Amino acid sequence: MTSSIQPDTQPADAALTDTAYKRVMLKISGEALMGDQGFGLHPPTVQRIAEEVKSVHDLGVEICMVIGGGNIFRGLQGSAQGMERTTADYMGMLATVMNALAMQSALEALDIHTRVISAITMNEVAEPYIRRRAVRHLEKKRVCIFAAGTGNPYFTTDTAATLRANEMKCEAIFKGTKVDGVYDKDPARHADAKRYDNVSYDDVLAKRLGVMDASAIALARDNNLPIIVFSLDEPGGFRGILAGRGTYTKVHG
Repeated sequence: MTSSIQPDTQPADAALTDTAYKRVMLKISGEALMGDQGFGLHPPTVQRIAEEVKSVHDLGVEICMVIGGGNIFRGLQGSAQGMERTTADYMGMLATVMNALAMQSALEALDIHTRVISAITMNEVAEPYIRRRAVRHLEKKRVCIFAAGTGNPYFTTDTAATLRANEMKCEAIFKGTKVDGVYDKDPARHADAKRYDNVSYDDVLAKRLGVMDASAIALARDNNLPIIVFSLDEPGGFRGILAGRGTYTKVHG
């Protein structure tokens, strides 16, 4: 009976790993962790995203993650309300550490070895960022969650994700959003919005398509690092794209 099951299960995964990127960066916003709430963390949503990550990790893909902090505190908004910008940005970085620890907890509950690596030294809760050590974690199939942005104010987590993806020699950035790709205008407000299957870095910048901030797009372009924009709300979407299935937009040269 065992041999009769093998042909049904093995080829599908084998085909998937044959076409998969071998090392990827998953970038998600802090807002993705709050579910339908208006603030904070929604544990069932964190668990669901962790299960999506596990489904890809089980294929042998090496995964890095960067999670924003907007569900807890956004530095730019604090600055707009009169707070000194550098202080506000550091507070936003601390929010990303909280989200990273929540994701680590959810992944380790699924028996996925995980390391939170912070650009700001806080040895009691996270490892300091050392590039060679982080690469070694990936080689050992541990999920690396990079927290605290770049460690510098005035840079977003989009830029941090692109920077770390380049340093880790990732083959692509997967940007998980609430929509299934990049549109020429907001699909929530315009019924005639058109989705791009492929779009160039320069068009993203020129048309202000809002995939990532300009610094992140320029850094990806300069290093020829593709960005895959997909819906994080679609079950199995992350795994499916690795097999060339599903709906998404690819930003590339």
